[in-house]
Amino acid sequence: MERRGWMILAIIIGVISFSSGRELKVKVMHTHQPHHHIATYNHTLARILVEYASAAYLSDLTELFTWTCSRCDDLTKGFEMIDLIVDVKCCLQAFVGVARDLNAIVIAFRGTQGNSIQNWVEDLYWKQLDIDYPGIDNAMVHHGFYSAYYNTTLRPGVLNAVKKAINLYGNINIISTGHSMGGAMAGFCGLDLSLELAEQNVQVMTFGQPRIGNAAFASYYSQVVPNTIRVTHGHDIVPHLPPYYSYFPQKTYHHFPREVWLYTRGFGSFVYPVEKVCDNSGEDPTCSRSVAGNSILDHLTYYGVQMGCETSGTCRIVMDPRISAFVQEDLDGNLVLSRDLSPPILKLNTELADQGSSF
Repeated sequence: MERRGWMILAIIIGVISFSSGRELKVKVMHTHQPHHHIATYNHTLARILVEYASAAYLSDLTELFTWTCSRCDDLTKGFEMIDLIVDVKCCLQAFVGVARDLNAIVIAFRGTQGNSIQNWVEDLYWKQLDIDYPGIDNAMVHHGFYSAYYNTTLRPGVLNAVKKAINLYGNINIISTGHSMGGAMAGFCGLDLSLELAEQNVQVMTFGQPRIGNAAFASYYSQVVPNTIRVTHGHDIVPHLPPYYSYFPQKTYHHFPREVWLYTRGFGSFVYPVEKVCDNSGEDPTCSRSVAGNSILDHLTYYGVQMGCETSGTCRIVMDPRISAFVQEDLDGNLVLSRDLSPPILKLNTELADQGSSF
């Protein structure tokens, strides 16, 4: 009995230490380029970036562009928007700006829209690898995710905004993030920036991201963008898709590393959260793959933050005429809301915050 009592006391002390707000940081040397690359999980950074990924879902472009939305305070307060890119034709959205507290350019991609999630998940069960990744032998990727980034207005819009930010702030860190399909696009963006802009300070952190390529692609990706974290949650169904077949490892879809799995553990009514930093295989069998991926509810909440759209409408856009001066529209109706950091824009932010935003 005495031994059992000491064991219970040790568990309680461990949980108290975890919940005390202390930052969790784990460093693991990457096996492909061990001489200078380290993959690091930072709990505090994850809590900040998940709020940016959540904000990317908002359809009120005025609130998002001026950073006055309901999801635009808390840990992301003070973010300076540069460009907001909306591909109306393909129902895609991303924004680029500068987070001074992180000393970084932040790129956030919107995930799958509200009432289409169920259909999207069902489609992913049947998707097969169907496009060769350029310049890499045997590497294949998911055509839909690849095209969503490379073959829409998102890529040129994001690259242009990043270049503007670098001109304004110098060679600061670049962080690409997103949830669900937004995480897939964030991954391709991180790879693109590392290759096209020769940026060595690119970091990627995604939430509930699906698999986007095969093992050859995952290996290549981990060498080019080693500073990558994929956060998964409980029984979230999306990280299990498209399916991974262990008996056909080179031809099946394969996650790139490094996964951090959020789940709960408990004894009866005594339940506490766990953040497990997984191995560098991308398919750690002791992490999210150890449970059934059968929950959409787990997909819609990360670190207690609501992901997804606030309304059930699909591809809904709300925009106040007062920001029309900052809108560029192409022949297909796709939009780029572009700003500099001059006083008129800062004044616009203040005015809209004071008046509220019932547009």
